[in-house]
Amino acid sequence: MNFEVAKNENVKTKKSFISSLLKRSDISVIIATLFLILVFAITTESFLSSYNIFNVSRTASLYLFVALGQAIVIIIGGMNIALGAIGGICVVAFGYSVQVLGMPSWAAVIVAILVGGICGLLNGFVVVKLKLNSFVVTLASSFIFTGLVNGISKGYPYTKIPTSFTTIGREGFLGMPYLFWLMIVTLIIVWYVFKYTVIGRQILVTGGNEVAARMSGIKTNNIILLCHVLSGVFAGLAGVLWISRLGSAPPSTGGDWMIFSFAVAIIGGTALSGGEITALGLFAASFMIALINNGLIMMNVNVYFEQTFLGIIIMLAIFFESFRLKFNSYKKI
Repeated sequence: MNFEVAKNENVKTKKSFISSLLKRSDISVIIATLFLILVFAITTESFLSSYNIFNVSRTASLYLFVALGQAIVIIIGGMNIALGAIGGICVVAFGYSVQVLGMPSWAAVIVAILVGGICGLLNGFVVVKLKLNSFVVTLASSFIFTGLVNGISKGYPYTKIPTSFTTIGREGFLGMPYLFWLMIVTLIIVWYVFKYTVIGRQILVTGGNEVAARMSGIKTNNIILLCHVLSGVFAGLAGVLWISRLGSAPPSTGGDWMIFSFAVAIIGGTALSGGEITALGLFAASFMIALINNGLIMMNVNVYFEQTFLGIIIMLAIFFESFRLKFNSYKKI
């Protein structure tokens, strides 16, 4: 009798553990990332080498900063189609400040991030004041910012970047790139803000139900404006880090950001309907996207099929997420 009771308790504990896991919006991407690591580790000999881990971590870190610029707008139920264009104009602002104006690197960083914030402010202002959909607004502004990028740079990259500035993008500490440690610190801050601060809670509530948030006294317009500004700031920061990695400031930067900014943000558990974000999910998703690119190259797979494999992984993640949501709905019934 006692044995049967103990057995039933163990079954209940296992079911409870599985249920708690499936309630997490980031569990699907975590499982997918671990699966990819296992597959590539088995199929390629040099995948787990320190050199390769260093490169994958560096790439994932850059993807993460780009994705934060998208996630902070998705969380309020919007999107920033102009994210890549903002990144491009920030890169040009940095390069122009250093190469043409002769400004020191630290001052150029401030200029680039300020430019990103201003671009985000313009997007947010139009969205809030004219009550327009963020997709339409940022689509239009992406053409404006891209035109400024091409007009200012005339299509030529800024190459006179101080060697000292590339340290953060190319060097590391304890076997991992500085970008990785910067990513970890940033994610801890993001986690803390959304879990323990008033402003973080207000952003989540606004994204979950803007009408209810407004009725509860939250100044939702200010929240939306703030998120667009932060999106621009993250785009500027990502652009600066991109320069540090490349050692130059090409105006083409940001051309492919929209694809993986949405991929990392959405696969990482940021709900398209708004109101949900997970730092651990973003971390896992950024590595997953970087792993796909790196693993396919190491397996000598035709790189032209990269987006096909990325689409398959995204689709599998979506299927698992759909299963998770249905499971949770069933449990509530």
